[in-house]
Amino acid sequence: MSNLKKQETITNLENKFIKKNIPQISIGDTVKVGVKIIEGNKERVQFYEGTVIAQKNSSINTMITVRKVFQGIGIERIFLIHSPKIDSIEILRSSKVRRSKLYYLRNLKGKASRLKQRFQ
Repeated sequence: MSNLKKQETITNLENKFIKKNIPQISIGDTVKVGVKIIEGNKERVQFYEGTVIAQKNSSINTMITVRKVFQGIGIERIFLIHSPKIDSIEILRSSKVRRSKLYYLRNLKGKASRLKQRFQ
């Protein structure tokens, strides 16, 4: 099997698992991600709300890094967008940013870490 055939086969397999109902997420957006959690024999959805500070795009391996501040401590979580554990992604607000990675927000505290809102 040639490398081209192998790559084509992998792409076709990945396309079956790519979600179609995902909104267009950009850096600086405040998102609400619903994550499926299994506790014992019950399954529920837990929401994680925060700002998208980084994004990596590569077909099925697309990831976003979401940061929120909880009780004065910054918490970051990386989500695979096309994972079956992700139930929903909702964009709550968009912000005007001029960088592709917002890692500088890690060093800011309080009101200094706010981002200017972008209106459509």
